[in-house]
Amino acid sequence: MQGVGFRPTVWRIARRLGLAGEVYNDSEGVVVIVGGASNDIADFITRLRCEAPPLSRIDTIETRPFTGETTQGFRIADSLRGGADTQIAPDAAICAACADEVVDPSSRRYRYAFTNCTHCGPRLTIVHGVPYDRTMTTMAPFAMCEECAREYADPGDRRFHAQPIACPVCGPRLSLATLENGSFDLVGAQDALAAAARLIGAGEILAIKGLGGYQLACDATNETAVNHLRHRKRRDAKPFALMAEDLAMVRNYCRLSEEEAELLSSPSAPIVLLEVKGPLRLPRAVAPGLNTLGFMLPTTPLHLLLVRAVSRPVIMTSGNWSDEPQVIDDAEVPRRLGAIASHVLTHNRRIATRVDDSLVRVMDEAPRVLRRARGSAPTPIRMPSGFRQAPPVLAFGGHLKATFCLLKKGEAILSQHQGDLEDAATLDDYQRNQKLFAKLFEHSPEALVVDRHPQYATSRLARTYSGANLPLIEAQHHHAHVAACLAENGYPLDASPVLGIVLDGVGLGDDGGIWGGEFLLADYRDYRRLGSLKPAPMLGGEQAAREPWRNLYAQIAMAMGWRAFAADYRELEVYNFLDAKPRETLDAMMNRGINAPLASSCGRLFDAFAALLGLCRDRQAYEGQAGALVEAAASGGPVREAGPGYAFKIVSSATGLAQIEPAPMWRAALQDCCSGVLPGLMAARFHKGLAEAVAELAARLRESHARLFDTVALSGGCFQNRILFEEIARRLRGAGFAVLSHAQVPTNDGGLSLGQAAIGGALLIRQG
Repeated sequence: MQGVGFRPTVWRIARRLGLAGEVYNDSEGVVVIVGGASNDIADFITRLRCEAPPLSRIDTIETRPFTGETTQGFRIADSLRGGADTQIAPDAAICAACADEVVDPSSRRYRYAFTNCTHCGPRLTIVHGVPYDRTMTTMAPFAMCEECAREYADPGDRRFHAQPIACPVCGPRLSLATLENGSFDLVGAQDALAAAARLIGAGEILAIKGLGGYQLACDATNETAVNHLRHRKRRDAKPFALMAEDLAMVRNYCRLSEEEAELLSSPSAPIVLLEVKGPLRLPRAVAPGLNTLGFMLPTTPLHLLLVRAVSRPVIMTSGNWSDEPQVIDDAEVPRRLGAIASHVLTHNRRIATRVDDSLVRVMDEAPRVLRRARGSAPTPIRMPSGFRQAPPVLAFGGHLKATFCLLKKGEAILSQHQGDLEDAATLDDYQRNQKLFAKLFEHSPEALVVDRHPQYATSRLARTYSGANLPLIEAQHHHAHVAACLAENGYPLDASPVLGIVLDGVGLGDDGGIWGGEFLLADYRDYRRLGSLKPAPMLGGEQAAREPWRNLYAQIAMAMGWRAFAADYRELEVYNFLDAKPRETLDAMMNRGINAPLASSCGRLFDAFAALLGLCRDRQAYEGQAGALVEAAASGGPVREAGPGYAFKIVSSATGLAQIEPAPMWRAALQDCCSGVLPGLMAARFHKGLAEAVAELAARLRESHARLFDTVALSGGCFQNRILFEEIARRLRGAGFAVLSHAQVPTNDGGLSLGQAAIGGALLIRQG
């Protein structure tokens, strides 16, 4: 990575040990020439691993004897140009040293909102070209003062070659404006921060110019302010992200493990999903119906100073209307945020690239990235052995939670989270970022990879790019999920196939139907479908993904038929709800196969169960809401104490495909409804029964296929559900499987582009 202080660290260690030589960058990485006693050189290598800068990454250290002449003393030499692999570091949260400076009255950067060094600060969000130096960033208009220039040129200073270096004399400045008339308050930076904090404390909603875009902030303890934000932002129920001053403030509201505390305090400083459990409670409107809160710590000096002054948790959500891209252009703030916020705390440093906050959850005793963005992207992912021979590939990702991926010289460069491409402005931003990454990483693809679904925006876009010059490779949606899991786990290119278990919403299947609960025998190049959840009609097509009751009606029709349901469960409230729907039309759709495609979707199964429990029936306010509410209900008590899970049945389809049949589960759940069993207990039994069925089918497939595999790869958006993921993984390990799962990249569609790139690279290697 460039600009992370690696060469100065080498310089300091070498000088401390009295070694002679030099350090410089070349096309492969960092070259260090050292001369001295052998034990000092060995000590140097040890210290280099232990004392590497927090934003650097050492993949390997290769050594060989040097027979030339070394320089007197030790120096930092100019980098070699030509063919260098540029690597831009992710934006990093304020480090401890800079945090100490901004709260120290004796420091020249006291209360300066743009303090940074080589260990922290903006990177991807300010760069617009290569090489990565100040002239190629949005810091170019700010000429360094004499004192900053001295720090920048001193290898012994932690700001040596820190491109965003700044201070109150020469750097960006804050200003506070009202959004009623657009007039800027002519006060100093310190007064602007203090005034913004007072406004938040008084219940106002503010727009804040953050690292990768504008954010909307209000007092999270003020229920009226939170409700106003929901109404004005048009965000009915999706949970808001929170920012706390420190870990002690987080512990007032959430249980916090040591691992979660380390994540919050790390340079990436993601939003971490935490269990609600503490002496204090936030308004229900912060995360309606959920038992988790997404907290992060201050990411910049601006945020640190602001939250310290407010001294309460602050909502810190993206500055946009729901489903639109986050605002980054100052000129758009009055038009797009003026109806939401009363004031804007802004500054005069331009944002070059939109980057959202990363989202992480600890599951199965490991951090799992659910949204890969600020603090993580664009750190390259080293591909498994064998992929270095692959030509450059560009993978376009999916339609929702979109990312793209560049494959180059055995590394995958995954973009930050782009969003849902149903929005035209988001699609435009996606295309701009593709062009930026191509420039930053000097990437010219020799092939393109897309999802097989012809109506995905990414698929249509790739076809316009492809023309007659670039080969276009189509990757099946669920195969790409499996390949992404294999790639990030370092699974070798030519290793034996695994059983990929993919549980998600929808993806186009080989038969033209909708898949979403799949068991695939797969490697990087090939796959074969061995099993699935039993398909059920999606009544109304895509409308069924928005209205959970449609899936419940279809599941009941498949499991027992309406007449039997009415005969046995007429006294249930859910019967009256469904009976009021246009059943004749719905039945005709199913019987004639009109606008009712069959789907083996695990996501739609969760939707149906949420509708049964009354948690989410008419309409989902955001994607995955029904499943999240079912998980939250099950979290009310230990799943293992819920007794037996609802039984599913393993059956064989007419074509011989093994399927998980949910009919017995529905009968048992409906009987529990009649008996007045609490929804939380029913939700726990549902999770437990589904996990048992998945593990049982995996074991049966292993036996029926002559033990071709003993490794399972878990992927798909349903594995964001902590209970389901941990229950399935535990059972599979108990059955003797090695279990691979996602950690570095999202298990949801945000990881698809990595899998597509792996598939494309593997196929091209085979073609020679």
